[in-house]
Amino acid sequence: MPARVSWPRYLKMLSAILLAMFAGAEVIHRYYRPDITIPEIPHKPGELKKELLGLKNRNNKAQPSQQ
Repeated sequence: MPARVSWPRYLKMLSAILLAMFAGAEVIHRYYRPDITIPEIPHKPGELKKELLGLKNRNNKAQPSQQ
């Protein structure tokens, strides 16, 4: 084993690490409470793409003025 640790001690450390990781994830999840609701009106296909294209067009217009 790495660092000359016995198997039982290695497994105890591994289980303690995993338990702490899962407990920390649970605490953060309960603190921030993510919004997992489904919106009433879903986005139309391609709607988000249009928003990104609009942003791209605005960025292209801004670039010549920076030169």
